[in-house]
Amino acid sequence: MSIQSLKNREFSPVYRRGKRSADPCFVLYFLENGTDGNRLGITVSKKVGNSVVRSRVKRIIKEAYRLHEQDLCQGLDIVIVARSAAADKKSTDMEVSLMRLAKRLKIRKESSSS
Repeated sequence: MSIQSLKNREFSPVYRRGKRSADPCFVLYFLENGTDGNRLGITVSKKVGNSVVRSRVKRIIKEAYRLHEQDLCQGLDIVIVARSAAADKKSTDMEVSLMRLAKRLKIRKESSSS
């Protein structure tokens, strides 16, 4: 299944009405979208680093989502905002961080391991 991306104007309702959780690397927002699939939005500001660093962080977030998409509940708009601490993290650390936030927000399916 391909990842459907949120457009910039579609972030606003998720920020306003969605639930959120944060850790040093990321802030994860989600809101039910009324469809049977998820949509993913990623925000990485210039505070995180130069364009190479920002692209790396976005690429790692997309890959972590792709690897764990089947472990997440469906029908959600998910927005991930990277914090500056994400620039120095390994990809595995970022992946663990994202899945921990998903579990904390209860959007990770119960049958998922680790």
